[in-house]
Amino acid sequence: MPSVLPSTPDTEATSPTPPEAGWRRARTAPSLQEVFASIRVPAHDASFWRKLLAFWGPGLMVAVGYMDPGNWATDIAGGSRFGYTLLSVILISNLFAMLLQHLAAKLGIVTGRDLAQACRDHFSKPVSMVLWFLCEVAIAACDLAEVIGSAIALNLLFGLPLPWGVVLTILDVMVVLFFQNKGFRVLESIVAGLIVLIFGCFLYEIIVSNPDYFGILSGLVPRPEVVTTPGMLYVAIGILGATVMPHNLYLHSSIVQTRAIEQTEQGKRMAIKFATIDSTVALFLAFFVNAAILITAAAAFHKNGHHEVADINQAYELLAPVLGAGAASIVFAVALLASGQNSTLTGTLAGQIVMEGFLNLRLKPWLRRLITRAIAVVPALIVTLLYGEKGTGELLVLSQVILSFQLSFAVVPLVMFTGSKAKMGVFVNKPWVQLLAWLVSGVIILLNVYLLWETFFG
Repeated sequence: MPSVLPSTPDTEATSPTPPEAGWRRARTAPSLQEVFASIRVPAHDASFWRKLLAFWGPGLMVAVGYMDPGNWATDIAGGSRFGYTLLSVILISNLFAMLLQHLAAKLGIVTGRDLAQACRDHFSKPVSMVLWFLCEVAIAACDLAEVIGSAIALNLLFGLPLPWGVVLTILDVMVVLFFQNKGFRVLESIVAGLIVLIFGCFLYEIIVSNPDYFGILSGLVPRPEVVTTPGMLYVAIGILGATVMPHNLYLHSSIVQTRAIEQTEQGKRMAIKFATIDSTVALFLAFFVNAAILITAAAAFHKNGHHEVADINQAYELLAPVLGAGAASIVFAVALLASGQNSTLTGTLAGQIVMEGFLNLRLKPWLRRLITRAIAVVPALIVTLLYGEKGTGELLVLSQVILSFQLSFAVVPLVMFTGSKAKMGVFVNKPWVQLLAWLVSGVIILLNVYLLWETFFG
């Protein structure tokens, strides 16, 4: 097991990679200490596939955040209202995500710090506290989507009233903790199995919805009206917020450190290479799921004049009658439940990483999870009791817009750190990568400023 990166001047001088002079404070403990460097990796002369298999897993856990119930609400709204037009937004968002997740993995592998620890090391305490608070808001918004999505799925499959479904989601704390104690590979395998289930469900949905394949191809081409039409822009930014998840950057920078790599330049280069392959392939799967939700909504609803299907319940009720396939609605609900449970697993880890990284505060996992879930359950319960299905649907879309607002505060530090030679040494971003990363950050910031202006002054 590799040791924690040294922090004293004497030992830093002998480090196999350049000294991390850019970090002001020493790290007190590795990220996710209980699973840090717990998975062995093969030697450098092993076959490509053996090495890929060893590094395969964190990307799938990251991909979960790109297909959680929050994505469903925004994709359904986008498909039913605007047909295939917003497919280009999903594609661009996924390309953004591939770049940003590569940077997050590289930060964790090279420095031995997750993004939260890196922020605490670099920024003053007041700035770190603000970033921590914003990240907690984002995690609560994400957890809110998981709570509502799981409650809706239980309602659709078993007729369980929404308020009871919301309360029942508190019990998943125990389920998550049970699997966490079985080892990180077990957790990765469960996530992979649920992703395969979701993938299969939407492959079926696309087949039975018989979409316009020419329309799909044209929808992948960006159009100016996406930005110039306020209603379309609102949904588009919701899709962006649902796709590029801020807490996923913290999560990925931590869980790549579960691999026991050699702390040498060669060992880190190998880890970066295979972690990038892992996350990129996994995000292609997430792109398929997101696109499939929007395509199904466009083919089943927009094409048949149902332009106002903006929530999951409406989609469930209309799928079977519109498509003429009795299993369509059931398959849809099963995929939703799998999505909610998968997101719960990764959301638990993200919450732990953020709190420990920013505050250097280690709570018992069950207590941390209970606090996070309570923050999400209370507003969800109030909305379901007061406004029912319509309120939960609107709350889902709003939660994704909140995520998009917070995204800039995770992306900018990530790009700063990975572009700093003092922090990254020989692994610093190449100039073209850094330029591209700042362009992506600029697009995210500008879109959010534009949306705020339209919301309050437009």
